[in-house]
Amino acid sequence: MSSRMIRAACPLALTALLLAGCGGVSDLTKERVARSETSVQQAQQTIGNSEQGAIELQRAKDSLERARQAIKDGDEQPAQRYAQLAQLDAELAVSKSQSASARKAADELLASIKQLRQEAERSSTAPADRERTTDDQ
Repeated sequence: MSSRMIRAACPLALTALLLAGCGGVSDLTKERVARSETSVQQAQQTIGNSEQGAIELQRAKDSLERARQAIKDGDEQPAQRYAQLAQLDAELAVSKSQSASARKAADELLASIKQLRQEAERSSTAPADRERTTDDQ
């Protein structure tokens, strides 16, 4: 098992243990909250310090905290709803971050193509300029 998988599994196991002690909420809801926590952690790792997706990641963390509180309070429906919101916001955060990265890569590629075209144009016009200079003499 890789260290990345172990790091992702440890918080999930800890969350499952903590949630197991909470009564009044189904195991399915507890599992959903644990999966949402994993999604939020993976989003954090994917995004890192990027600004793109940071707002959505914070919303995911807030929703996850509300889901945990709802479990502690024994509120099944809010726990499920907040867990789902946390997971969706985490996925949105990752998508925005990846989209921004792809856009940046595309912009860099277009700039490189433009530069290559300019160099190619200069190379193709340079011999013609030399011929005119030679013919003029």
